[in-house]
Amino acid sequence: MSGNQVIYKPFEWERLRIASQFNAKLMDHLRSFVKAGISTEEINQIVHEFTVSHGHTPATLGYMGFPKSCCISINEVVCHGIPDETVLKEGDIVNVDITSIVDGWYGDQSETFLIGEVTDEARKLVQVTFDSLFLAINAIRPGSSVIEIGEVIYNFATELGYGVVRQYQGHGIGREFHTDPGIPHYPVSGSERDLLLPGMCFTIEPMLNAGTWRTVEDRSDGWTVRTKDSKLSAQFEHTILMTEEGPEILTLTEKGPQPGHQF
Repeated sequence: MSGNQVIYKPFEWERLRIASQFNAKLMDHLRSFVKAGISTEEINQIVHEFTVSHGHTPATLGYMGFPKSCCISINEVVCHGIPDETVLKEGDIVNVDITSIVDGWYGDQSETFLIGEVTDEARKLVQVTFDSLFLAINAIRPGSSVIEIGEVIYNFATELGYGVVRQYQGHGIGREFHTDPGIPHYPVSGSERDLLLPGMCFTIEPMLNAGTWRTVEDRSDGWTVRTKDSKLSAQFEHTILMTEEGPEILTLTEKGPQPGHQF
């Protein structure tokens, strides 16, 4: 194990739960707005106003210079899409990635939304990405190694012909946005030594591409990441607390897709 992994005490677990559940409520609040005709900047404003009005802080705003209160990634954008005047249209798939700071604690999650009627290809990609997240969550237990997450996602996705993004990964989270361990979504040598012990909090956030796993970063803004072949990409993310009984999903929503959901 690397030395920078944080193991939270049981009395701190409730702080993690509170931050994550606020973030989940924010996602549910957004749900009715994410549809054709709205701009990604308008969604960003809704995220910002809901968060601030509850006395909390959007974690991405100003983080390493990121200019907005959430990331919104449409179609071939893999992650870190910057909200702007782009309007969602019928047939798009769009990932909304939100992170909240609640009394110094972080909650982090993302969902990919289907905008109206989408192609069968897009629907299947979103389904497989969603399923891969829960396969990974269900595969781990106290003492599991991080590599088990990567193996489950990679084997499931590649067998179905999808590319698993390698340049971006899940991460430890809690009092800080990003801590050890890194959580790759494909098997990485060395990650078998990172063990998931009770009290560790981390994200699992697979990004699957309809084509190649390779990505390119937009040099004009330094943030937006696209698939190298311009094919579709989807992502889902939850914040997970490892307990003695197993993984606890901290960011489950009341109104969003639950484990086993069919898109």
